[in-house]
Amino acid sequence: MRLLALCAAIPGLLAAQNATDAREIVRRSIELDRKNEAIARNYTFLERDETRMVDRSGKPKKAPEARTFDVTLLEGSPYRRLVERNDRPLPPPEERKEQDKLRRSIDERRKETPAERQNRIAEWDRKQQRQRAPFQEIPDAFDLRLAGEETLNGRDVYVIAATPKPGYKPKLAAAAYFPKIKGKLWIDKRDNQWVKGEIETLDTISFGGILVRLAKGSRAAFEQTRVNDEVWLPRLITVDVSARLLLVAGERAEVEIGFSKYRKFQADSRLVTERP
Repeated sequence: MRLLALCAAIPGLLAAQNATDAREIVRRSIELDRKNEAIARNYTFLERDETRMVDRSGKPKKAPEARTFDVTLLEGSPYRRLVERNDRPLPPPEERKEQDKLRRSIDERRKETPAERQNRIAEWDRKQQRQRAPFQEIPDAFDLRLAGEETLNGRDVYVIAATPKPGYKPKLAAAAYFPKIKGKLWIDKRDNQWVKGEIETLDTISFGGILVRLAKGSRAAFEQTRVNDEVWLPRLITVDVSARLLLVAGERAEVEIGFSKYRKFQADSRLVTERP
């Protein structure tokens, strides 16, 4: 009878162990992200943003629009310079305008007092922390389940499914939408970093009161890649959303943000002025 009782209890014990392990894997990955972010800020890169507006059947409503930015550190904080539009160099007048903006920013930042420079960099740091702060709630906000193991981009990863935990009340306003999304994470076994993630909205999500409403079924995904065998950096972000703006009939947008040509920033170089 004892043996039968033990056998009957095994599935429940395994499920509890599975949940504990998944939660610990995710918690550890969030902690390690802080160290990763400190290294990541030393890299310059190209960022290509493309937006496609489509109708309900998925047909393009107009030609896609793409912009490419060169992102680098300028006197301690990032600077984004537009370098291409629709994968073509900017027309000379627009290029001159961007160069003028760059020179003004260089002059302004170099004329700062030490206190002004410190405040600018600190504000950027605070913005980064605000963006990452909701992540701290993930282990408590979701029921996390180890869904399996895979090989992704040559890396062995854990696959973790996340569903909203019934009754959870988000602590931060930025995490208020957590009860309305589900997701999946692919976490590198060796580095315990997020290789890939996907989310889907389970209900309508409102931003700014009723100004913007994100429809149920909207999806987003991201991928990261290891660079220089020292840091994990974004590779691709995709968003497929149906949104309603100011209560006007909504549109469906497909957004793709790609990151490439990561380079470690050198203080004595002027990478920001180079043509990518």
